[in-house]
Amino acid sequence: MRRVVRQSKFRHVFGQAVKNDQCYDDIRVSRVTWDSAFCAVNPKFVAIIIEASGGGAFLVLPLHKTGRIDKSYPTVCGHTGPVLDIEWCPHNDQVIASGSEDCTVMVWQIPENGLVTSMSEPVVVLEGHSKRVGIITWHPTARNVLLSAGCDNQIIIWNVGTGEAMITLEDMHPDVIYNVCWNRNGSLICTACKDKSIRVIDPRKETIVAQNMEEPITVNEMDTSNGVLLPFYDPDTNVVYLCGKGDSSIRYFEITDEAPYVHFLNTFATKEPQRGMGYMPKRGLDVNKCEIARFYKLHERKCEPIVMTVPRKSDLFQDDLYPDTAGPDPALEAEEWFEGKNGDPILISLKNGYVPGKNREFKVVKKNILDNKVTKNTENSSPKSEAKLEEILKEIKSLKDLVSSQEKRIINLEEQMSKIAI
Repeated sequence: MRRVVRQSKFRHVFGQAVKNDQCYDDIRVSRVTWDSAFCAVNPKFVAIIIEASGGGAFLVLPLHKTGRIDKSYPTVCGHTGPVLDIEWCPHNDQVIASGSEDCTVMVWQIPENGLVTSMSEPVVVLEGHSKRVGIITWHPTARNVLLSAGCDNQIIIWNVGTGEAMITLEDMHPDVIYNVCWNRNGSLICTACKDKSIRVIDPRKETIVAQNMEEPITVNEMDTSNGVLLPFYDPDTNVVYLCGKGDSSIRYFEITDEAPYVHFLNTFATKEPQRGMGYMPKRGLDVNKCEIARFYKLHERKCEPIVMTVPRKSDLFQDDLYPDTAGPDPALEAEEWFEGKNGDPILISLKNGYVPGKNREFKVVKKNILDNKVTKNTENSSPKSEAKLEEILKEIKSLKDLVSSQEKRIINLEEQMSKIAI
């Protein structure tokens, strides 16, 4: 009997590591024993959790800053314990949140062109967990809503704009929470727990909607490795990528509505095991090269981008590979979401490539801003320009310091040269 091969535009997707000169080298990737990805990427920056003495730190590099990274390169270093998880805000490419062993969550605003000096002062510190915070994830469609989960078995949902803990989910998990993710419009969360249960929770009603679903629709045996699998799902193409931590492969599958639901596509394998993995949002990909995913694989001392491509002969924009995707604009403000509203992601077309807009200044108002909604005119006035001016002055000062230290060095070298000449 002739075997019928299932038709799929992703059957021939292939992965390729970039050349050495496009990697980020000489990075001391964190050795902390935690099961997060250790890397976060957006269309502007790549952030990597690194080894740091006397606390926790992570690197933030502009995407173009490839090659060897100097040991003195500035870091984000405000935590007093190792950093366990980092995630870029989906609505502002300069805002990143970090969770740490010091029981706090910190939110940082990175300067537009990257760090010039090390950053130790976050925009806001979120305190509420009694044990280390190992999971943080931003709401997909509401501005300034951040979820954190700690080893105290609690989930806290914060309004980052006011620095307040708005929802605390206690007594739902009897053991350590392994992972938390939002659904597409952010109305529900799904959690995996050490008690081997999966729970679907409505966070605003503080109720468990579903737990231990009767039967899985399909079971796919992976391998006998006991390493943690980091899953990355692309809702535009329905492709799931599974990266094993400590493994050296990326397996990818296509999800469909008909049985058997999960279709194995291929495996991308290399010699080096991965310590962590970053996943680029769709708007950061090169549509001209039919790139459907890009990973940032962490080795012991470097970060290596891996590009997933669909082979196509045409140079034209491939509509079937790039349906409209989630853009950077939030559908809701934080207050609207906490009041009970939902909003689907605001979609953008990638036909002419993604053009980043101007990121709005991230501000924390230490009171409830529901009382006086800021009008657009006042929002653009003095506080924003003052903050911008302060940032520019800081950068100028650090550059002046750098110039003066180089001048001293030049004078010393000239003196030494003159002595040799004599």
